[in-house]
Amino acid sequence: MAQTADNPGVVVIIPTRYASTRFPGKPLIKVGGMTMIERVYRQAQKAKNINRVVVATDDDRIAQVVESFGGQYIMTRDDHPTGTDRLAEVVSANPDMKIIINVHGDEPLIDPAAIEAVTRPLIEDSNVEMSTIAFRINGPAEAELKTLVKVVCDRAGFAMYFSRLPIPFSRNQSHNSEVERLGHSGIYGYTRECLLKLAALKPTPLEQSETLEQLRALENGIKIKVMRFETRGLAIDVPEDVAKVEAALKLLRV
Repeated sequence: MAQTADNPGVVVIIPTRYASTRFPGKPLIKVGGMTMIERVYRQAQKAKNINRVVVATDDDRIAQVVESFGGQYIMTRDDHPTGTDRLAEVVSANPDMKIIINVHGDEPLIDPAAIEAVTRPLIEDSNVEMSTIAFRINGPAEAELKTLVKVVCDRAGFAMYFSRLPIPFSRNQSHNSEVERLGHSGIYGYTRECLLKLAALKPTPLEQSETLEQLRALENGIKIKVMRFETRGLAIDVPEDVAKVEAALKLLRV
């Protein structure tokens, strides 16, 4: 793991639970001979400017596996409604954690450079409270996918809105080529203060309408810096996704 004595308190936290409606026990499945949680952990360790990688879990089975490969874990309560709430419990008990990167535990091939991209604005600009990444959408068909979250940014690169619908809408088709449509990757960075504030806020109307937690931040005046990063993650949501990831694993030799 990269040494970052000049940037203390930068931590990747991987919130992980055993229960899953579509894929119970997902963190412990084998992907190319290694558990998924270990693959995510190892990829996160490769990122520069990170002091520490920690798995936040409420399940002893996950904790035992993390311990078996030499990783760090912190046990949390089992009643957290979101991963953000789980992160907040960990951060509130660890005052040395100053910049927090939330990495999903279901992307075993996550690019360490994506973690670096999210971390960079939080280290370099004290005015940035929260960050994420986005990529260019490939055509109208992809823009219509409701499983792909879209984001619209202002000229300074801060998010204006996130939606599952294709945004922005083009009423004047002659201006289509001038509008850049961006898809959102679900990796977030926060300052300590921002994360604890966000977790303490109640769910908001737009958040509940779109089922997108990041809208809670925008509705409460928290600005989100959006970094461009074109490499996309490949998540495992259902058992059928394992074969796709293993095929990519052979190509990438990760």
